[in-house]
Amino acid sequence: MIRAVTGFSTRRPWRVIVVWAVLGIFVALMGQALVFRVTHTDSAGFLPAEYDAAAALRIAREEFGAEPDADAVTVLVARRDGEPLEDADKKRAEAVARELSATRLEMPWTEEQIRGISEDYSQVPRVALVTTAPDGSFALLGARLRGNSTDPGMQSVYRVFHDRAEQEFGEAGLRTGFTGGLADVVDRADAEETTQIVVGLLVVGLIVLVNVLVFRSVMAAFIPLFAVSVVGGAAVGTVVGAALLTGFELDPGTPGMISTVLIGIGVDYFLFLLFRFREELRRRPEEDHRLVAADVSGRVGTAVTSAALTIVAAFATLGVATFGQFRVLGPSVAVSVLVMLVASLTLMPALLAVTGRKMFWPSRTLAAAAGQRPGSAGRTGELVARRPVLVLAASVALLGALAAGVAGVRMDFGAGGTPHETAAAATAREIAGALPAGVSDPTTVYVTADGGRVLDAAEVGVVQRALSGVAGVGEVAAPVFDADRTAARLDAYLTVDSQSQRARDLVAGPVRQAVREATPAGLTAHVGGTAAVFADVATAVDRDLRTVFPVAAALIALILVVLLRSLAAPVVLMLAVGLCFAATFGASALVFQHLGGEAGVTFVLPLVLFLFVVALGTDYNILISDRLREEMAHGGPARAAVARAVRHTAPAIATAGVVLAASFGSLAVNADPGTRQLGFAMALGILLSAFVVSLLLVPAAAALLGRGMWWPVRATRGRRDGTDRGVSEPLRRRAEDLQASHRS
Repeated sequence: MIRAVTGFSTRRPWRVIVVWAVLGIFVALMGQALVFRVTHTDSAGFLPAEYDAAAALRIAREEFGAEPDADAVTVLVARRDGEPLEDADKKRAEAVARELSATRLEMPWTEEQIRGISEDYSQVPRVALVTTAPDGSFALLGARLRGNSTDPGMQSVYRVFHDRAEQEFGEAGLRTGFTGGLADVVDRADAEETTQIVVGLLVVGLIVLVNVLVFRSVMAAFIPLFAVSVVGGAAVGTVVGAALLTGFELDPGTPGMISTVLIGIGVDYFLFLLFRFREELRRRPEEDHRLVAADVSGRVGTAVTSAALTIVAAFATLGVATFGQFRVLGPSVAVSVLVMLVASLTLMPALLAVTGRKMFWPSRTLAAAAGQRPGSAGRTGELVARRPVLVLAASVALLGALAAGVAGVRMDFGAGGTPHETAAAATAREIAGALPAGVSDPTTVYVTADGGRVLDAAEVGVVQRALSGVAGVGEVAAPVFDADRTAARLDAYLTVDSQSQRARDLVAGPVRQAVREATPAGLTAHVGGTAAVFADVATAVDRDLRTVFPVAAALIALILVVLLRSLAAPVVLMLAVGLCFAATFGASALVFQHLGGEAGVTFVLPLVLFLFVVALGTDYNILISDRLREEMAHGGPARAAVARAVRHTAPAIATAGVVLAASFGSLAVNADPGTRQLGFAMALGILLSAFVVSLLLVPAAAALLGRGMWWPVRATRGRRDGTDRGVSEPLRRRAEDLQASHRS
């Protein structure tokens, strides 16, 4: 099947390229235009219905008309001279608020947006006076805007509101500050814009530079990157289209994660093809390049298919997760990898067939002598073959030392936050100096009566007084009833930042306990708000970690047994990638928690790291295992076969590892602490998987086990595809074995 697909692609390459160019670019553009219709930022919406914060959100929407896409902005209004606000100032502020609430905001359209497809966020905001500082230094207004806060169109609407409010209050002699919700998101995006552009260019430049140094070719440097970019855009567009059809909502970070993953693994797969294509062109200089491309694509396509399906299966296990962000991320990555797999079997072989030997222009490496010493790759293979016990022990010792960092690791469920130098952060600090830290983001308690009866104010007052008596709760606002008085809302302003660990501990413990004990019989109370949401997220994630880890490990092990047709090899590979995961996780905890002084590692790190390091690391292991089996099948000493396998495969794995690590490493400069940790950990995990596990540990184990590595099915002589390399092939391999024995 695989050879049939790759064979067609190399026989009809231009048809395949045109189809990918037209459909790929179209789907990519449509996905970019529609992506914000299927993403939302409400973490409570990803929680299962039985969680307290999810129940609170449901009541807020059903009884109080809360909108799922509502973005709150807190507007600070103060006198320019720093004096306390007078009654006249407050009246002017209220008048401006009424005027802003009656003026429509028109969304500025840009060239990146498509009318009729992109969302139009033009709207009339709701602005009202919320409170005044006890010392009268400022007043706070609450503004409500509707839309996806991550959509550049929505951010443009906020900027229009910001400028209009600043102008209106300025004409009234007052200064303004903006914070909370949408203001934080926009300020962070503006602060990171330049950094993200520079980092993106550096990553692209690094990928191009690595390919130029490896292949000494301009075409081999740019064609893979261009092709993978088109396929990556098409994959994101496919996920967006599937979400629109199925009604799934994506986390805002999912499209970006997909793009990062696909650029890395797509270039990896292309590199696997290029290295083997160059190797075969050198060995068969007189043969038509299309025949060589077909042969290489079919052979490498089998390993690439196995690797891709392993990733798909690993992420499919997220379907058993309870937390919605994980449950959506899994299918999204799986679908994207399938799209990249199709491209690896069609577009990439077609490009090889079209370019042929010109792919490596202007390099003259195709004319290199077959017996030329292969440099560091050859020396690595010889070292592993001569000293397998030493290499194995050193690899295990290194990974084990890094894994020791796991001791005492803690999970951090922080929501990130705004960089301290932004205007939104400065406004938040000014507010915190006079009011409780949680005033702009209260913890909300919703009280309902069983059977839908009318609430009594005295009953709600019992809950209010209990909340007020909790240490850490600065103030509790008067209850607000819905239209038919069957539900009440109590806003509690915490004395700590609502996104901090202290706030989550406070809400999950004393606040919920006080509410539970004080709620009169016949009433039901649910605690919601940012702190409550992340407290429940912590519980959901902990449950998912206990479920997904064993399921994913068992499924990957089963796939390896089927793919490798062996029981011994999968055991070696699973032990290796498991140790690599522990080493990466331990190193991350060491860098960020033990040495960096952070509260802990981000709560998504264990699960995401496990899936990426195990699944993507297995890619390299499958590639080296496939070559080990192939070399051993030709006979001769097993250790000589290991040396040849490492020599031929090391350049591809090393280059692919550097490219994929650079792709993930770009996340390490993000302003969000959690994203930085993910970027660092995944980059380190890929490097350890490529350079330590795949090129040292696994080959060393194969050298010690010999052909027993493939027990109970022994590697058989001859090519598995039924073809023969010719009479000179056994002689060439025998010569390589003799050279290796003389060098040792």
